[in-house]
Amino acid sequence: MSKKQAQFKKVDTWIDIVKNEHEVLDFWKSADIFNKLRSRNKGGKKWSFLDGPMTANNPMGVHHAWGRTLKDAFQRYHAMNGEELRYQNGFDCQGLWVEVEVEKEHGFTSKQQIREYGIDKFVQDCKDRVNKCAKRITDQSIRLGYWMDWDNSYFTMSEENNYTIWSFLKKCFEKGLIYRGHDVMPWSGRSGSAYSQMEVIEGRKYIASLSLFVKYPLIDPGHEGENLVVWTTTPWTLSSNIAAAVNTELDYIKIRSNQDGEIYIFAADNLKFQRLEKQYKENWIEGVPKLKTLDQIFKERGGYEVVGTVKGADLVGLRYRGPFDDLEAQSIPGGYPFTDEKIAMSAIDAHKVIDGGRDDRGAATVTIGEGTGIVHIAPGCGDVDHVLGVKLGLPQLAPLDEAACFLPKFGFLTGMNATKDETRQAVVAELKKKNILIAQELYPHVYPHCWRTGEELVFRMVDEWYINMNWRDKIIAVAKDIEWIPAFGKDREVEWLTNMRDWMISKKRFWGLALPIWVCDECKKFDVIGGRDELKARAIEGWDEFEGHTPHKPWIDKVVLKCPHCGAKMHRIEDVGNPWLDAGIVPYSTVKYNEDRDYWKQWMPADLVLECFPGQFRNWFYSLLAMSTMMEDMKPFKTLLGHALVRDENGQQMHKSTGNAIWFDDAAEQAGADTMRWLYARQDPEINLNFGYGPLREVRGGFINTLWNTYAFFANYARLENWVYPDAPTPFDDRTLFDQWILTELQLLIKKCRHGFEHTDIRSAALAIEAFVENLSNWYVRHNRKRFWKIEENDEIKARAAFETLFECLLTVAKLVAPILPFLAESIYQNLANGALENPQESVHLEMYPTADESKIDMELRDEMAAVEAFTKLALSAREAQKLKIRQPLSKMILGPADDIGLKAARRFQNILKEDLNVKTVEILAPGTPSPLDYEIKLNFRAAGPKFGKQIKEVSAALTANHDLVIAKARAGLPVELTISTGTIVVAPDELIMQALPNPDLAIAEEAGYWTAFDTHITEDLRIEAFMRDAMRKFQLTRKEIGLEIEDRIRMTYQTNSPTLLKMFETWGDHMKQGLLCLELIQSTTPLKNAFAIEGEDMTFDIVKV
Repeated sequence: MSKKQAQFKKVDTWIDIVKNEHEVLDFWKSADIFNKLRSRNKGGKKWSFLDGPMTANNPMGVHHAWGRTLKDAFQRYHAMNGEELRYQNGFDCQGLWVEVEVEKEHGFTSKQQIREYGIDKFVQDCKDRVNKCAKRITDQSIRLGYWMDWDNSYFTMSEENNYTIWSFLKKCFEKGLIYRGHDVMPWSGRSGSAYSQMEVIEGRKYIASLSLFVKYPLIDPGHEGENLVVWTTTPWTLSSNIAAAVNTELDYIKIRSNQDGEIYIFAADNLKFQRLEKQYKENWIEGVPKLKTLDQIFKERGGYEVVGTVKGADLVGLRYRGPFDDLEAQSIPGGYPFTDEKIAMSAIDAHKVIDGGRDDRGAATVTIGEGTGIVHIAPGCGDVDHVLGVKLGLPQLAPLDEAACFLPKFGFLTGMNATKDETRQAVVAELKKKNILIAQELYPHVYPHCWRTGEELVFRMVDEWYINMNWRDKIIAVAKDIEWIPAFGKDREVEWLTNMRDWMISKKRFWGLALPIWVCDECKKFDVIGGRDELKARAIEGWDEFEGHTPHKPWIDKVVLKCPHCGAKMHRIEDVGNPWLDAGIVPYSTVKYNEDRDYWKQWMPADLVLECFPGQFRNWFYSLLAMSTMMEDMKPFKTLLGHALVRDENGQQMHKSTGNAIWFDDAAEQAGADTMRWLYARQDPEINLNFGYGPLREVRGGFINTLWNTYAFFANYARLENWVYPDAPTPFDDRTLFDQWILTELQLLIKKCRHGFEHTDIRSAALAIEAFVENLSNWYVRHNRKRFWKIEENDEIKARAAFETLFECLLTVAKLVAPILPFLAESIYQNLANGALENPQESVHLEMYPTADESKIDMELRDEMAAVEAFTKLALSAREAQKLKIRQPLSKMILGPADDIGLKAARRFQNILKEDLNVKTVEILAPGTPSPLDYEIKLNFRAAGPKFGKQIKEVSAALTANHDLVIAKARAGLPVELTISTGTIVVAPDELIMQALPNPDLAIAEEAGYWTAFDTHITEDLRIEAFMRDAMRKFQLTRKEIGLEIEDRIRMTYQTNSPTLLKMFETWGDHMKQGLLCLELIQSTTPLKNAFAIEGEDMTFDIVKV
């Protein structure tokens, strides 16, 4: 029903986006729009979104805002379809990332300082930081326009989350999958914790490491003076050398050094191998010298001579003297500090050449290339070395403590940190003193670092807890049952699942999931507890101290159990859990799995999960899949949308240290959240987003301005006309062709938007909206502007349909764009709906998402309008080629349509083409009529030369002889058959070069069978009309500059001595008065205050509001 009185508010053509957003936020809050939406949709079809928990240890960044924008847009869309949602945001709370920030606050640099401070206080500080950051992120998310039930966010530190993980681990334990193992793992001395395979991949860095070439003297009789040449990028590991591995199938060269007369042995192919040659040319670290070949190294040592070769197999078994056999640890039988009593030999005893063998994939572990073909083996300091050492029964030296410092029994190295440069230099000095250092260099390579602190990792023998992942095939089957967007995500995830190692679930830290593993003091057997109730039932000590606390250290450690095997006491292990356990369980812990299974079944599996793909496919996605497979053998979600990374606008990583980081708050308050959201929405999620104020300005100055100005145009004219939407709008068939066309486009847009959202493709919806708004503004409004001015015959009828059509388009676009631009859509909707409708919804977000009206789709008309646009594009191109501005009227345009659709379009829209292209007459020819444009055509020798070879001259002559045929084929984009002395040949379109010849009388352009031509002769009358158009543009601009409203009437005075301009006013005066709302147009004899010139013709003028 229509209103009796319109209530449109005046709209400025420039919107203060940030101010508008704060006003809309206040409106949503005061009117409680979000909760009204939830109430309306309660009981509707359920659409389940599972939020990946954001780490609550720092404020939200612009990279987080990408994912949160997409999440919000999908949720808003489904809510506008009446679907019920949970709206549960998540916060990831536990783990090293929080501990590191708390350590910084206190200035702690070691775990011992935390123990001295008090674990209970440290854990509480971690909780407090999480809550503080969660509040900040909540406020920032609200500022982004992200609608969630912010009073019901889940926290992974909650009891429910922790105890549900316990139940998962209990299931694993009951299947015999939990085990305690010694392994060599990446280790952070800074955090005193091992890193899982997935964490290491996240923290790799490209660095230059000090690398050493060292000689291992052979000690067997008959090999005096012979040395193995070994190379390492980790000098500290030489302290723990056990063996030297070779490839038995390789040839090894023996060279005699002129410097010392000794023989040096290494892989023959490595002698002159150009190391990292490609990287040196493409991606080298500044200041690092080019690497030398072994040939160069030994030539710089005085030269050498080749004395023979030997197969790698013949080296196996030879004994050598290690670089640090004088260290006490080297002499301990069975290894140190984890002594294996079943191994009688010491490290020194084990110093032999061994067969490096092959890995699980069958590839040789020792290869030619960057090293020497002889690999230094330290099973206690490397993961691959460890596997080989276990296989061969070698003793193992694990030299480092939890701070990555050398243990006692390692002589001069004891107490030194393995990652410090002073340690590396101490090793170098000792090797020099022993005269076994051959050379040293800086070697660029990728090396693991802590993904949170940036500290270099070491490989350390650890005692950790693992889940045996021999059930990976079940997880893979679940992963394959999910829709992955982008599609390559499935293959990448399956590849990761196929090749992953067992899941290390323990961390030797303080703030995190308390692993529910209790070990017997006597028999050393362990048990896993599945939840709080089981823990309470089995507790024999400490429950009273634990009661009232969350299941975290140190309180959980008070609880003592009775061993079911021997009756002795059981204590919980000190370790906390891998934090990806925390996030992986949320499909169960946050959806009432433990308390209301029927409710859980309504919401799981989730319809959508959405996160950054590069950061999560090894982490959250993996843990979700694994844990859900174990819990219920089901997929936790149906569809996964992964997006790429956010970079700065030059494609570089954002870092505070480099000064290119943009904080979310700054971007939101300078550019506006809607501007950011549109930038995110229109981005291809597979491609990294280059974020910055430049791209934001493009969004603001492009799409947003076009939409807003089109809306402002309508609202301001509707306000002046006191227009309301009628009870009985003009039927579709009674509207103008232009109206029918734009309404057809509108219905197709609705379909595209729905298809995009339903197929998890916001970008296609956003780009479709952009294209429609561009058509609406620069095609529909531009060609129908006069209908809103009512200055033609039958004005009332035409204006009514124009207002109705533009209103329907803008109101529908506001609804379509609301999920992506919630603030701007709200502002546009409020003015349109309240201005023209009787009973509008309180908010655009309470509207239902539009559905297409098939009765308002005319595809034939759409095809015709496309032909009109093709003609227009060609005509503008022809004008530009002749430097004929569009303001300059021309006498005649000739149209050559390609087909019947083009012919019909040219005839039906002839007047539009005349007006749009500024011509007096239009001549329309029959389809297929050749254009008057002639071409010079010749062979593209670059493309055709290799094909025709020596025949090229004959082919070129054939082209010239068959000019008309060749031109006709080339215009149609078809290959050309020609006959030459050797027979028939075919010349492809890309093997020809067509160059248009100038036409002195016509401006011509053609493409795909369509062509246009203009008569370029300009008469004096046409020239004066062009002057008028220039003058009108200047006068209209002056109206705006002096602050006149579009409805204000004026009096204009002008002064000029130019006969041409006087003729312009004489001829076009009435037309100009009408367009300017000018009641009086007066000629003055004295100069006025506003002056300008048109092509050297001067005038002054003055405009006054009447």
